[in-house]
Amino acid sequence: MGRFINMNYLNFYDSPLGEIIIASDGRFLTGLWFSGQKYEMAGLNDYKVQDLDIFKEVKVWLDEYFSGSFPGFVPSIKSRGTSFQQDVWKELLSIDVGETKTYGDIAKNLAKKRTSGKMSARAVGSAVGKNKISLIIPCHRVVGFDGRITGYAGGVDRKIWLLDHESSMKLSR
Repeated sequence: MGRFINMNYLNFYDSPLGEIIIASDGRFLTGLWFSGQKYEMAGLNDYKVQDLDIFKEVKVWLDEYFSGSFPGFVPSIKSRGTSFQQDVWKELLSIDVGETKTYGDIAKNLAKKRTSGKMSARAVGSAVGKNKISLIIPCHRVVGFDGRITGYAGGVDRKIWLLDHESSMKLSR
């Protein structure tokens, strides 16, 4: 495994919503973006396009997801961020397919877990926006306080498509 130290690897996936860029440190998934997405590949300086086992694992997940079957596993991921961001991303992973939560819902859940009394929905929104592993860490399942579809780095049209897609997946589960 030593050959993967301090190196970033990329691969690509052709989805119904356009090309997806997949990044890895050689062992773990470290990024997944739609091509042209806001913040695409932030922080990746040196990279090499290569086939790796982790990319095969992620592509199986994506194939199942886009075919309408919810994958029964989460690929090996390594999310880099502050402890607060990590906590928010764990909350995102707990949102069931076909469901949504508001930024406020997540803030309330985290405040209870951290016994901090109150937490800002805006701070949660900032952490959601820094998620580098979209789809798999499902930031698209977070909506505004009134259920309104709000911003998504991959574009609001993609967010709407993903939520509609997952709604039909939930019905077939």
